[in-house]
Amino acid sequence: MEQKHPLPPFTLETAKQKIQAAEDAWNSKDPVKVSKAYTLDTEWRNRSEFINGRDEVVSFLKNKWDNELDYKLKKELWTFQDNRIAVRFEYEYHNKEGQWFRAYGNENWEFDENGLMKKRYASINDLPISEEDRRL
Repeated sequence: MEQKHPLPPFTLETAKQKIQAAEDAWNSKDPVKVSKAYTLDTEWRNRSEFINGRDEVVSFLKNKWDNELDYKLKKELWTFQDNRIAVRFEYEYHNKEGQWFRAYGNENWEFDENGLMKKRYASINDLPISEEDRRL
């Protein structure tokens, strides 16, 4: 049985650990590594896209990091309860034309008893920025 520690129900400390693990994984830009934090039948909403299952997660992330270059992410705890965590985040990247962006958003996460994320709902807005305005 796959497990991804820490397991729910979350405390303040374990919720922060879960968030840091997610941030570290996403900053690796390794779609397969990232996908292992999710259930086999995970459900996502990312902006206007609906993603179902690890295979679709891997495909989505590969495409994301092929187009969002020099990606760097920072997440922080918004709130948590039992097997759910809400985060706010920002990340920066540039496209193939060299335009930099900062993306802001919120995610709602729900985990199974083994600490794998079964639901991820993300609302994200992109702001074009100059390279000099980068923070991350």
